[in-house]
Amino acid sequence: MCSPMRKPAGGLCHHSGAYEFARLVEAETDGRIVIRVVSDGELGDEEEIWKQLKLGGIDFARMSLSPLVDDLPKLNVLFLPYLYRDDTHMWAVLDGEMGEEFLAEFEGSGGKALSWYDGGARNFYTVHGPVRSPEDLEGLRIRIQSSEMMEDLVEALGAVPVSMAFSEVYAGLQTGVIDGAENNWSSFESSGHYRVAGYYTVDEHSRVPEVQLVSESAWEKLSAKDREILLRCAKESAAYEREMWKRQQEEAERAVWESGCTVIELSAEEKEAFYRCVEPVYDKYCAEYMDIVEKIRKIGEHEREE
Repeated sequence: MCSPMRKPAGGLCHHSGAYEFARLVEAETDGRIVIRVVSDGELGDEEEIWKQLKLGGIDFARMSLSPLVDDLPKLNVLFLPYLYRDDTHMWAVLDGEMGEEFLAEFEGSGGKALSWYDGGARNFYTVHGPVRSPEDLEGLRIRIQSSEMMEDLVEALGAVPVSMAFSEVYAGLQTGVIDGAENNWSSFESSGHYRVAGYYTVDEHSRVPEVQLVSESAWEKLSAKDREILLRCAKESAAYEREMWKRQQEEAERAVWESGCTVIELSAEEKEAFYRCVEPVYDKYCAEYMDIVEKIRKIGEHEREE
């Protein structure tokens, strides 16, 4: 069985999760099921991997949600900006009943969802000054990944979205082609972007999980016992990946602070100003799912109040 994993810009956490999954499965099936991990785009980009997985050409995959929303539009909810208060809130959602409902959305799609991996929180960083409010982004040219929702998000905040390959961002920041970008702590640090964009605003506008999948054709060939084993190993490997990701983020954050980069940590009230600006994004992408959005927002609120 084959499992493709692309190499993330921030490090090897996702690879580690994949190898841990493969190790656990082989050990618990006494070598009857062996998963070969393939990385660095060897089997194509994520859209191609999703197509192959649905057809049974690939058995397992760890994917971002972007290539999946055309087939599974409800997943757009998990892309919404400023949806979660923090990572504790997100995992309370995804590890609970709501998360199981989203995993169940995959039934009949050609892929079965096994577990959630951490993809980190994305933050804005800029060259010429700090960002503490949407007004500070007004007119700035901000590099984004190719994503319609991200484009709408940046425009709603008053900035100008610029779609650009990640490999071109450093030079773009250095030469003034762009005024800023957005990414997680690990990518900001490992890319060296902090050297040319010295202001990092922890607004956590995007906190999108990734999903571990098995093709339905491979799943149907497994016995009930082996299915139980795979589900258990998938959740154990997800817990392992999340811990690895957390450590990596902490190390990157520490390195950024030590570099002398200015880190702007927003209060809840300051974050609320950003959220109010992007409400049209909610209306455009998830108008029919606002009941789900409200349920997500309420999860864990009583614990926060206590």
